[in-house]
Amino acid sequence: MSDARLTVIKLLLKMEGSASYSNILLDGALSESGLSERDKAFAAALFYGVTERKMTLDYIIEQNSRLPFEKIDRTAVIILRTGFYQILYMPSVPESAAVNESVKLCKKLRLFNAQGFVNGMLRNFIRGGKVVRYDGMTPAERLSIEYSCPQWIARKWAAEYGEERAEKALKASLGAPPIYARVNNTKVTDDELVKLLKKEGIKAAVNPRLAGCVRLEKTGDIEKSAAYKDGLFHVQDVSSQLCCLTLKPIVNETVLDICAAPGGKSFTMAEIMGNNGRVIAMDLYEARAGLIAKGAERLGLRIVEARQNNAAKFNVELPQADRVLGEVPCSGLGVIRRKPEIKYKDESEFEELPRLQKAILEVSARYVKKGGTLVYSTCTLSRAENDEVAQEFANTHPDFSPIVQPIPYAGAENSPMRTFFPEEDGGDGFFTAAFRRVK
Repeated sequence: MSDARLTVIKLLLKMEGSASYSNILLDGALSESGLSERDKAFAAALFYGVTERKMTLDYIIEQNSRLPFEKIDRTAVIILRTGFYQILYMPSVPESAAVNESVKLCKKLRLFNAQGFVNGMLRNFIRGGKVVRYDGMTPAERLSIEYSCPQWIARKWAAEYGEERAEKALKASLGAPPIYARVNNTKVTDDELVKLLKKEGIKAAVNPRLAGCVRLEKTGDIEKSAAYKDGLFHVQDVSSQLCCLTLKPIVNETVLDICAAPGGKSFTMAEIMGNNGRVIAMDLYEARAGLIAKGAERLGLRIVEARQNNAAKFNVELPQADRVLGEVPCSGLGVIRRKPEIKYKDESEFEELPRLQKAILEVSARYVKKGGTLVYSTCTLSRAENDEVAQEFANTHPDFSPIVQPIPYAGAENSPMRTFFPEEDGGDGFFTAAFRRVK
């Protein structure tokens, strides 16, 4: 495991000065690492865990250090983060191993002066009962440290959704997210897919709350699965699937997926349509449109057409459509358990998003036929990006009427606008708003 830990330290150091997404950095590093599958799994768990718990871990370091936090060597800080994370959140790792391996990392990285410091801090924390104190904190400060998120997110969610819902969402934002797949029902039934996956050693179970959806565990490299190669499923979160069901495409319709990459929603809609009709799946970048095309080919979904297109500019070459899905670029606060680095961005980085979202929604509406359906969607939890954008569109477009699109999912709001909050065993945070063109 020592090489796995060293790989993680180097990756975390790289993340410190990088704008790259954690999953992209990790996938690249692991593919070149030469680590065993077991060590890769350990490295991934430690890397994601430390990334998402960084604020909590730094608070623990600060509370237990005799040196001011800002004076501790940055590499030593990262070693301490991994050590404290293993002690607190990885029960399968013996405490002695967490300490000893952290000291060894100091040697490997030539931080000889830090060995005693790291050893002492970790051992003293264990001897003291591994207690993390939140004395004297405001509610927002406690939520921020306990769930490792900036205070602005804690305050925002508490103000917009209530303190109870905010804490549940923060709790659900930590830990390994569940993996769900959409069954390609043009080729196989839910039960048949589960049986095939189990034969390959992949734990699979039908989602009791949503037909056509299965939960996967112990997947390994899922792209090596025979069922995957045969196009029997694609990986897709529950909330993303519900977004497709909200649009409700039917056989022989024309559907536009305005911001489609990596293509999961386009694939699900094509499957719902029985592979009959037309789904035009678009992305701003040609390379990403190419990935959609490859995915559709693997799944045998001949009705999916992948195109490069700028969603913010009207394209006269696109047809008028029965259904248009506009899942727009957003702050991504609903998927921080998958991309934990998002939550460490400054709030100001998201201020201009509603303007872009409104522009894309305006353009998307122009493609909808009279009597057709438009769904606006994001994967974030933010009133400014969700409800306010949708409400402004409704107020300024009398030719579009908000409509309730019933979906077969227990607990879904009976409303034109729906917020899906992240669930520990369910979907990510998502928002949808449905409209029908009446003029």
